[in-house]
Amino acid sequence: MRSGTRRSYDRRILAIGVPALGALAADPLVSLVDTAFVGRLSTTSLAALGVDAAIFALAFFAFNFLAYGVTPLVAKALGEGDSERAARVIATALVGAVGLGVLVVVILQLLTGPALDLMGASESVAAEAAGYLRIRALAAPAVLIITLGHGAFRGHQDTRTPFYVTIGFNIVNLVLDPLLIFGAGWGLEGAAVATLIAQWVGATWFVALLWGRLGVRLVPVIPAELMGLLKVGRDVIIRTSALLITFTVATRVAATIGDAEVAAHQVGAQLLIFLALAIDGLAIAAQSLIARFLGERRRADAWDVSIRLLELGAVAGVAFFVLLLATRSVIPGWFTNEPEVIEAIESMWWLLAAIQPLAALVYVWDGIVMGTAEFGYLAAAMLVSMAAAIGVLILVVPLGWGLPGVWAGLGILTVVRAVTLGWWHFRPGGSLRVAPA
Repeated sequence: MRSGTRRSYDRRILAIGVPALGALAADPLVSLVDTAFVGRLSTTSLAALGVDAAIFALAFFAFNFLAYGVTPLVAKALGEGDSERAARVIATALVGAVGLGVLVVVILQLLTGPALDLMGASESVAAEAAGYLRIRALAAPAVLIITLGHGAFRGHQDTRTPFYVTIGFNIVNLVLDPLLIFGAGWGLEGAAVATLIAQWVGATWFVALLWGRLGVRLVPVIPAELMGLLKVGRDVIIRTSALLITFTVATRVAATIGDAEVAAHQVGAQLLIFLALAIDGLAIAAQSLIARFLGERRRADAWDVSIRLLELGAVAGVAFFVLLLATRSVIPGWFTNEPEVIEAIESMWWLLAAIQPLAALVYVWDGIVMGTAEFGYLAAAMLVSMAAAIGVLILVVPLGWGLPGVWAGLGILTVVRAVTLGWWHFRPGGSLRVAPA
């Protein structure tokens, strides 16, 4: 199909991707807003938030299968005309979200000290980080319910509803942060309470919508469907855990270098996540559209929309590269007034910008593979990428590469992911390739 004809998919891509982009870009604003306010307290508080953010990422988002797995399963069921199966998938995942969330709460409360020791935080940083971690941990079930809510509505090709919910609870956090951090004088713990309240507001809202709008009811679990979801969950957890382990190791290395470096790394990591999730709006469109086309037995459409999504991803990646270079002297000052932290941010800024074009393609490829439900390949490819990145990261301190070395390791992660996912997509006889007539 010619490129001009592929543009005929743009309306459907934008109808799903733009609201998804809004929701995905707004979702990490909880952490970005916390980072901006906490950065006005002290370098120690900002470093503590950075360590906590890495721990929460590992504890919470290993369970992203509640979105990534549910989206294609629901979309494929709807493509095959089986709305009852789609509702059962969501109900089963909801039970899992609550159970896993409670388990995460218990683990984080019991292992606060060891987790902070593992991150290599200094004594002063660990003292501040402990209180924030224990409070924020109570939001674990809410975070997983919100994650499931996103996946369920994406499967229905409705990304507007998650966008409205995400904006709603971010506003709650934005209002409460200054009131509790500065007004009540609670400091870093005030940021934790604000986030806790905001995320439970979002979770309650999603449950009401799943019940009222999608007709989800708690029904007896069908073993075969539960096993299918658990298999997807296993692969997505392996994939996501490998990614987050890499970022956790990167934070650990930055913390070993110094407090200013780990504070700067926290700012860079939050910006990287923000930009990744913004581009991930296209990946959400890939998951939903490709799974729906495959359910409707429209394989040629699935291939063509995948190519168009990559084209749009490339444009977005170049745009973010240019934007970061143009704002190099502006953005760091939004997060801190400390000269040492700003200097550390500037030392890794060009690497953060340079990886954006290739990273954008990686994020879109993730969505394309998920749309075909080949989660096992995603897991294996991410393990290979993690090994390559950690191989670089363990050399940073011995060889004195500093914070730029940490971000070089993250760059290697991106390159290996691009190679493995690109091969999967374009290999002869691949899942989406259409045999010549």
